[in-house]
Amino acid sequence: MAVPARRTSKTKKAMRRGHIKLNVPNLHFDATTGEYRVSHHVSPKGFYKGEQVVKTKSDANA
Repeated sequence: MAVPARRTSKTKKAMRRGHIKLNVPNLHFDATTGEYRVSHHVSPKGFYKGEQVVKTKSDANA
């Protein structure tokens, strides 16, 4: 079994673990729908770049 020759210092350990974190999605306010949405994704109401690209069930009934 492999055993490290030297103990890893607190600084080296912290530098290695510095990139281990949760990623928060980039949310932007969509003026068309008045809601927040993820960048480069269609909003829940079917809008993208101010245009409706997907018809929702509520739009189909109206």
